[in-house]
Amino acid sequence: MSPASTSSASMSAIATMTISVISFVMMKNACVGVDAFSLLPTTGNRNRNGNHGNDILRRMDVSTDTNVERRMASTTIDIDIDMIGSSIIDSKNEQDSNISHKAADDLKVGVMFLNLGGPEKSEDVEGFLYNLFKDPDIIRLPPLLAPLQKTIALLISKRRAPKSIAAYDSIGGGSPILKYSNQQAQLIQQKIMHKYNLDVNTYVGMRYWYPFTEEALEEIQNDGINALVIVPLYPQFSISTSGSSLRVLQEEFAKNSLKWNPQKFSHTVIPSWYNRPGYVKAMANIIQSELDSFSPSEVDEQLLSNPISKHILFSAHGVPKSYIEAGDPYQSQIKECVREIAKLLPSEEQGVKVHLSYQSRVGPIEWLRPYTDDVLPQLGEEGVKNLVVVPISFVSEHIETLEEIDIEYRELAEESGITNWRRAQALNTDETFIGDMADMIVEALVQPSLSVTEACVANNVGLVDVEGDFKGDISSAGVGGVGFSDELQSQSQMRMKEANGKFYGRLAGIAIMEDGKGRSDSFELGMARHG
Repeated sequence: MSPASTSSASMSAIATMTISVISFVMMKNACVGVDAFSLLPTTGNRNRNGNHGNDILRRMDVSTDTNVERRMASTTIDIDIDMIGSSIIDSKNEQDSNISHKAADDLKVGVMFLNLGGPEKSEDVEGFLYNLFKDPDIIRLPPLLAPLQKTIALLISKRRAPKSIAAYDSIGGGSPILKYSNQQAQLIQQKIMHKYNLDVNTYVGMRYWYPFTEEALEEIQNDGINALVIVPLYPQFSISTSGSSLRVLQEEFAKNSLKWNPQKFSHTVIPSWYNRPGYVKAMANIIQSELDSFSPSEVDEQLLSNPISKHILFSAHGVPKSYIEAGDPYQSQIKECVREIAKLLPSEEQGVKVHLSYQSRVGPIEWLRPYTDDVLPQLGEEGVKNLVVVPISFVSEHIETLEEIDIEYRELAEESGITNWRRAQALNTDETFIGDMADMIVEALVQPSLSVTEACVANNVGLVDVEGDFKGDISSAGVGGVGFSDELQSQSQMRMKEANGKFYGRLAGIAIMEDGKGRSDSFELGMARHG
């Protein structure tokens, strides 16, 4: 963008920004939907290569689309950038700057990280499982059985608790997911301040254990946050993970519409980020480190039984196949993510072969294939000795990396003849990953926004049913700056109706049954990414 020009020297210290606060939109059967807008857009044109060294766009090295016209009327509020950091952008045309009626320090930016949560000690396990299984995005019952959701959840959690407790005991007695999520939030906050001189508050909201999403929202409200970036800590979007957390936000925003009035509070969602260059690079770096750890003798051993010296198995969390048929974008995002990471690694011609499988299935229904516990014996039969296993859908260590992969799958691999096992660590607090997340959040502040409801509709997540008079028409404002079409709305609603008539493969009876493979079943139902 081209730089705007100022008409006075006094304007050089303070840049003026505009927040477009779009009219309040109620979503059908659901939630408040704020139309797409930039939380921190600028008026006029600007250039990433402007003169100020702390130009936020130049530091992000991204361009921002200024064409964010909407079909709905909006009001503009000008914010002095001085309060969020020294001259975030150049604004050099006084005529392009709207005079602010809002004090600069009225803008308080927050970042909310969403994750699944996990029990921190043995006595938490049953309660965690109960919260997990009472979620209709985990076990979706037909309408006639829906009133039994909590009863079924109680039965499942009591039956599964002993095995799950044993699994958590094997990794130290509890899940480390909250620890890593808090560390990630803190480091990203520090990175944003250090790189952009932008002060933001960060919050962690867990879906099934403390601190719950609702608690994080209460803290956000108490802190006076009025511009919020919502970031699910799942690189790929799934109805069962990011979608479930966003449904909680839908419900809260809808039921407390006065508290979350978009004239006072604005938000944007980053629904997925599996193809972020920084994330892809961070994953490739970790995997390359494991590839480099194979000794010359291990490479020689491998070449005696298989023509490729090193193998990589990306193990993604599975979901029932019916999810994908209902419009869940998860599988396509996983495949694209693996392709992008593989581009940064040695090719098959260079001695490295990539495989993809899905873990954590439960019950007799069809899940995404191939299954990890089928692929490992298969690789053993093919003479694979040198294997790096990569937990592709996880950004922090938890039960499914530390117990399912490190213990169960490693044991299966060694039984299958895979003697040189490596496991790529989760990203956790990787510096490249943290830096890219910080960039992504700041980019979200200056790009057209995506409301919670728009993110759900675009990804085929069923909208929350809200009792009472809080109902309205679906927003046509746009998704990520692109107009939301009636066709997309119709297709989404049709897929959700069809899926509801199926069970989604989430039969409570299956969850109560044993796995049938004699596994410890530490991952509970297995379709959600557990702590």
